[in-house]
Amino acid sequence: MQNPRNAGRLLLDWYAASRRDLPWRRTKDPWRILVSEVMLQQTRVSVVIPYYERFLERYPAPAILAAAPETEFLALWSGLGYYARARNLQRASRAIAGLGEFPKTYDDIRKLPGVGDYTAAAIASICFAQPHAVLDGNVLRVLSRACADRGDIASSATRVRLKEQAQRMLDPRRPGDFNQAIMELGATICLPKNPQCLLCPLRDLCTGRAEGIQHELPVKLSKRDPIKLAVELYIVEKDGAVLLRHRGPTESRLAGFWELPESRDLPTAERQANLGSFRHTITRHDYEIDVYSALPVKAPKGFRWFPRTDLENLPLTTMSRKALALCVSP
Repeated sequence: MQNPRNAGRLLLDWYAASRRDLPWRRTKDPWRILVSEVMLQQTRVSVVIPYYERFLERYPAPAILAAAPETEFLALWSGLGYYARARNLQRASRAIAGLGEFPKTYDDIRKLPGVGDYTAAAIASICFAQPHAVLDGNVLRVLSRACADRGDIASSATRVRLKEQAQRMLDPRRPGDFNQAIMELGATICLPKNPQCLLCPLRDLCTGRAEGIQHELPVKLSKRDPIKLAVELYIVEKDGAVLLRHRGPTESRLAGFWELPESRDLPTAERQANLGSFRHTITRHDYEIDVYSALPVKAPKGFRWFPRTDLENLPLTTMSRKALALCVSP
């Protein structure tokens, strides 16, 4: 791409006229920006908005989340997925509460638990006007096309090269707006499978478009095939209560959550009707879930009966919520 600073100005003008009205764009409170950036990791904007609003209504300041019981904030996060994010956010809130204020420099923000280069750059630029360019999936896609960069975006060398390009494009007087503009372009115009090149403010500067290779970029060489798994879940009910299993603190995934039992958890349970099936994806794992009702059994160790009315306030796995939605209690 030639004249990166001019590209940056075109991007800012486009953003001013075309940006979406999102709740985290109405504030420069670093706590609110941190919550939004953590929630938006690998999650669509439309999914995040209601979680973001509910979470900040309950935890408007870091000190409040810092003191919250884990089961409480996990219940609010339930359904959003990637629950390590929620735990890291509480760890960060405790660090901020210990400091007495939100850190104000990129280096200090980067020291918060669970905060990486991207999140630190986003907060530093949006909230404190520091000239640090962000690099996420949307930005990598925009830059690889704009620069016709054929490097594998999983490669650290490619990422360094594209980060330097973003830094050259960034307007140091408006770093927060620039970072949000280039992410917005990737989210709404420079799409993964169908880039809307005629609507793009960088169309006349985009080397990938000029060479006709925009649909081939970015290059991803390290993608692996998903792992397919079949699971049978049981819904066991007694007197309006549902039997759930607790995932203990030593479990590698979803520790602290409650879930419906799998058939292997209740080998003596008598299976009844097939209530339906659905698919569920967690990172590289594609699950095919079959859901059955089963006759009541004595609750094994690690299991408890919960009234259906209490389930909304439990940290319940997304897979279990989907399964329960197939069965309406009489």
